[in-house]
Amino acid sequence: MKKLYTKWFKNLFIFAFVFVLSATKLNAQTSDSTANSDKEFKNTIRFNVTNPLIFGGKSLIFGYERILKNNKSFSINIGQAALPNLENGFSDEFREKTVLSQGGFHISGDYRFYLSKLNKYGAPRGVYIGPYYAYNRYSKGHDWEYTEEGTSDTKLINSDLSLKIQQIGFELGYQFVFWKRFSVDLILLGPGIAGYKVKAEVGGNITDEERELFLEKLNQALKDKFPGYSGSVGDGDGEFEKTGYRSTTSLGYRYMINIGYRF
Repeated sequence: MKKLYTKWFKNLFIFAFVFVLSATKLNAQTSDSTANSDKEFKNTIRFNVTNPLIFGGKSLIFGYERILKNNKSFSINIGQAALPNLENGFSDEFREKTVLSQGGFHISGDYRFYLSKLNKYGAPRGVYIGPYYAYNRYSKGHDWEYTEEGTSDTKLINSDLSLKIQQIGFELGYQFVFWKRFSVDLILLGPGIAGYKVKAEVGGNITDEERELFLEKLNQALKDKFPGYSGSVGDGDGEFEKTGYRSTTSLGYRYMINIGYRF
């Protein structure tokens, strides 16, 4: 699963790189023809198109960017977050039966410096860098079917998972503006420090060894979905809680695409 996750990010990064090269000429032509007649639009509302692709259609995040003086801006993003399907991170022994409940919340913000020495036009066009902060909270309740390897007997497992992630870091991005009003914002790099807190409760008519095996598979699934996550299994009593901090320098950790409208 981790290989598939990495491959997906690599393909998305290649797509963005090709998009940047092909769109630069169009962006310059559009900017040249409108530079003298453009009304100054300091506000942008936007939609994150990357999160639904990674985490599913229930992850909907909207943002707002405000241009300040001296080619600077700040932005804030808020919306509904959803824990992705974790079944593929488990072995054939554990199969998702029913999603009992799920919820989540995302909020993030950044402060951007558009690099005037590299950009022909003022903010929000061109290359930018700056610090960011992000907070994500997820919760999900499941019923699972457990089939011991080599047998046909099944057992029912129920789980409740709560995951909170905070991250601070530094990002690099590029924003295009087309036809005065429309923008495509690409965040290309975002290494940072991520802090997490995860809690899981596991019940059902299973042994301590089976419960521990489930927690091991759960931790591996979370590692595959969230680069930088580092969990540990429980002690067999059906519950574990883990808090820790991890340096995350993965190339695609904060990679995303936003489509916006300026006003």
